[in-house]
Amino acid sequence: MIVIDHIRCPLHRYTFTIKPIRDWVENNCEGNVLNLFCGKTPLAVNETRNDLNLEIEADFHLDALELLRTWNGPRFQTILLDPPYAYRKSMELYNGAVCSPFRQLKDAIGKCIMPNGIVITFGYHSVSMGRNRGYTLEKLAIFSHGGAIHDTIASMERFTR
Repeated sequence: MIVIDHIRCPLHRYTFTIKPIRDWVENNCEGNVLNLFCGKTPLAVNETRNDLNLEIEADFHLDALELLRTWNGPRFQTILLDPPYAYRKSMELYNGAVCSPFRQLKDAIGKCIMPNGIVITFGYHSVSMGRNRGYTLEKLAIFSHGGAIHDTIASMERFTR
C-alpha cells in the first residue's frame, strides 16, 4: 500500500528551505543520508552534503554523477535526489552548468545505497527509480503551492533488489 501525503506550502528555489518539506524529508530519512543536490539548508539528519555550487556549504562540490561513480565510502541508507527539475532551473542554480543526466544518476545510485535503503526523489513525476532498478514505491508526498504554480512531488522508493 502506498501512503500519500498532501501538504500545502509555498514554493522556493531551494526546496529544503520550506519548513513543511524539510520536516517531511527529515521524518522519512533513515540512517546515513547522501544529499546529492543539497542546496543552502542543512537537514537535521546524519547528512553527507554535495552541491555543485561552490558557494553552498557542502562536504563535496562535485557533479552528482561523478560523486556516485567515484564513491568508495560506506553505502547510504537514504539518498536524496532533488536536482533542478528543468533545464532552465539547472542553468539558473549552477551558473550555466548543466546537471547530470537524470537517467544516468538513477542508474549509478545502486552502488551507493544499502540493501533495503530508500531514495527520496523530488520533481514533477511520481515514480523515479522504478521496479526495473529494483525499487518499490512506498510513499508519495504532493506539495501543493497553490494557484497556477505546479505541485512538487516527492517519491520515497525502497531498494528491494
